Amino acid sequence: MKKLFETWIALRWPLLAIGIALAAGAVYLGQGLKFDRSIENMFAADDPLIESFERFNRIFGGNEVVLGVYEDDQLFNLDGSGVNRLEKVRNEIEAQEGVREVLSLDREIIREFVLDPDSAAGLEIKDLFAGYTHNKAGTIVALPIQLTPKSETQVSRVELIEKLRTIFEKLPNGMITGEPVMVVDGFRYVEEDGNRLGWATSLLLACVILLVFRSLRWVVIAIVVVQVTLYWTHAALAISGLQLSMVSSMLTAIVTVIGVATVVHYILRFRQYRDEGEPPPVALASAARYLLAPVFWACATDAVGFSALLITSVGPVHDFGIMMAVGAMLVLPAVLVFLPGLVLIGSPWGVDPAKPWGDEKLGQGLSRTVDAIVKRPVWIGLLIVLAFGVSLWGAAHLEVESDFTKNFREATPIVQAYSYVEDRLGGAGVWDVAIPAPASVDWSYVREVLRLENRLRKEVPELSKVLSLADVINATLPPAIKNQRMAILKNTTIRIGISSLNEQMPETMKSLYAQDPANPDEHWFRIMLLSKERQDAQVKQETIERVRQIVAEYSAAKAEEAEADQPPAEPPIVSGFFVLLTHLIDSLVRDQWRSFGLAIMGIGITMTVAFRSLKLALLALVPNILPILMVTGAFGLFGYKINMGAAMIAAVSMGLGVDASIHYIYGFQRSIRGGNSPGKALVEVQQSVGKAVIFSTFALIAGFSVLCVSDFVPTIYFGVLVGLTMLGALGGNLIILPLLIKLFVLGRHTE
Repeated sequence: MKKLFETWIALRWPLLAIGIALAAGAVYLGQGLKFDRSIENMFAADDPLIESFERFNRIFGGNEVVLGVYEDDQLFNLDGSGVNRLEKVRNEIEAQEGVREVLSLDREIIREFVLDPDSAAGLEIKDLFAGYTHNKAGTIVALPIQLTPKSETQVSRVELIEKLRTIFEKLPNGMITGEPVMVVDGFRYVEEDGNRLGWATSLLLACVILLVFRSLRWVVIAIVVVQVTLYWTHAALAISGLQLSMVSSMLTAIVTVIGVATVVHYILRFRQYRDEGEPPPVALASAARYLLAPVFWACATDAVGFSALLITSVGPVHDFGIMMAVGAMLVLPAVLVFLPGLVLIGSPWGVDPAKPWGDEKLGQGLSRTVDAIVKRPVWIGLLIVLAFGVSLWGAAHLEVESDFTKNFREATPIVQAYSYVEDRLGGAGVWDVAIPAPASVDWSYVREVLRLENRLRKEVPELSKVLSLADVINATLPPAIKNQRMAILKNTTIRIGISSLNEQMPETMKSLYAQDPANPDEHWFRIMLLSKERQDAQVKQETIERVRQIVAEYSAAKAEEAEADQPPAEPPIVSGFFVLLTHLIDSLVRDQWRSFGLAIMGIGITMTVAFRSLKLALLALVPNILPILMVTGAFGLFGYKINMGAAMIAAVSMGLGVDASIHYIYGFQRSIRGGNSPGKALVEVQQSVGKAVIFSTFALIAGFSVLCVSDFVPTIYFGVLVGLTMLGALGGNLIILPLLIKLFVLGRHTE
């Protein structure tokens, strides 16, 4: 084995050249890595929500709507100046590729009513569309912008949203809202966070390592290991066809954790052997020989832990598990390829990291920690059991955050726009009900739809607006015709009106009343709903369930009225981005505890193989499970809600904290094999591994602090929670793990 590491040192220059070449190739290949910006893919393919969403999109040609608003207190001026300005804005919007059609009051068939002060239909239309196309006072203009399905346009949603935002920013107090805008902004912030985390974190880590060890060489080594591992990981993902997603910003964070922790262990071991008088090449070979096994098994347990995410049915989370497993395993080859060349180039100048400030006092403090554990195991054990019980109680009271605007800081444009729209117009959460319809809409069916809508308005007060083609027909149908007993006159007038609407707003009409392309005999009628996006998760879910119940009862009543020889009608559809975003975190959380349990099993088996001891493997799990439960339990205790940044913290953190436990137990076993008594071995490993864990933990917490400046709140949560979990794992590995070794390995014998 010694000969192997001597060869490794001798081949340092060829290894360094190969590493640089591979890194350059990885940078080139990694440019092909794509970003999946689809919210739909955040759900399992067989999730009923997605099945309804895709079916609705198939029938009506998509349901992505952006709501643009601006102020104009002359909107309904009788001279038509306000409506003329509206027409110019609409034309500019519809000229953008990716915009299907805009619903607005300047259309000829609507304009003639709303500008006629004596028209009863005009007053009814103004009231009907209030909240959709304008506010009740007529001082704010709103334009629901229907987007072309992604599959039918070459313009990306990012580019289109930016163009629309530019158009409205030129208008008085103009802004845009809507779920597509939130999704685009969310992904943009996530991508920015990934880039920021990649370099700002490395710089902060460099500052900490420089401050502690006062060595530019080792700062460069830490940055190179992390960045090269990321380049290789991105290249591997691009070649495999995997894509980054909203949860993938964590990739950089996790690779940084593993890479920096590994380098810090090498720094301290290298320093130890240099202090013992070994020359740099020999000291590095000795450090590598000592650390090869624990670093390998640390990376392997990380990979196994992340692989537990493969059982999840959510595509991006499943892919994230693969990404993290690949990233974790690539840390070791990055270290082996770059370390000897970077450490020994220009040796001996600047090769030795300085002794950390307060090193002796830190060592004494760690020794006293062992003494305290040995003297008071019962009290410490009781405190641990109490923390465990309280954490379980808190975890049982976790709630999810369904208000997607809470994922952004209050000062961001999207939150300000939503606050403005929901304060001035009503709800900005757009969703829909689709019900079976006849091949030709008649007055009988219109009345049927109106009764359903009235029931929704009455029994679901959380709906700020209920609107469909039936309301337009009812408002514009002349009273003389409406009061006729002869159905043929009403039905003929309705057909003429629908034909006129089709001429002026063909795409809008297709989105309100359409055939199912997969089943041409089926016709569907759309009822548009508005709700407040910024409200409690339970209220939103209860609102959705109540709407589902009402339309289900409507469907059941229709089935009872149908003749026996008629085929049963298709069930109604309740769908939309409002529904998806309300259940998004549920989708992410659904499999997390199951994958967390599988991660515990997989890591336990891996450590059993590594330690050749089931007992030691079980002992290593305890100090890493408890901090995760404590962090999630604290969320439940203090009323914080789970968002995307917190939803995956359990599975992610399990793979991170256990690295220190592996180094700790490996050091303990090796110290005993070196001839030390179990008690002295415990003190020795507490000082050696304990220092490495402390330095790497605080370096990483400093690095992750950059996430707190993000505009995307889940990124902030993730940074804070990883920091808290790592602090908990630090305490677990320096207090709980020695205690468990004392109780279950050493027994009463410490000497």
